[in-house]
Amino acid sequence: MLSGRCTRVRGNSARRVRGAALLEVMVSILITSFGLLALAGLQTKMNSALLEAYQRAQGLVLLEDMTQRIQANQSSHANYIAASLGTGDALPVDCSGLATRALIDRCEWSNALKGAAEISAADANLGAMIGARGCIEQLQAANAASGVCQPAIYRVTVAWQGFNATVAPAVSCGVDQYGEDDSLRKAVSSRVIVPLPSCS
Repeated sequence: MLSGRCTRVRGNSARRVRGAALLEVMVSILITSFGLLALAGLQTKMNSALLEAYQRAQGLVLLEDMTQRIQANQSSHANYIAASLGTGDALPVDCSGLATRALIDRCEWSNALKGAAEISAADANLGAMIGARGCIEQLQAANAASGVCQPAIYRVTVAWQGFNATVAPAVSCGVDQYGEDDSLRKAVSSRVIVPLPSCS
């Protein structure tokens, strides 16, 4: 009689142990699932941040390119002014037939903004940012008058569409081209000072 009761107690206790173990496994699976979901979300954000950083690096390369072009052709600096180059402009793909160095530089820069530096197998441009545009504006005109000696100052800006909404840049290049609230517009700028060769 006693051995039958012990067997029943042992059987109930073994079922309880198995039930508790199953519950622990289910809780572990649930916690692991939440962890994997969080990891997937983190991976998505990391990819987005990586693409944003890549686009900014491309923008800085293109910005430096035009800055050097203006500095190399200081005698024609005023011919570089452009409201918007790159995406949406009508400049040709072949820039060799243009008349001046400034026009050729603007055309080549426009093609670089459109991604012509890297082409896919289907001849599609891939080498630039999304919707890349470039603007060159004059901030100060040169004045070689005696006692003034004021150099010309230009602002070169590269704008593009980012992936994450942020505060819109203060510069106007690409305004209203990347969404209704302009929060996806990204931009980098630099100033180019064209010194006067001789002034007193």
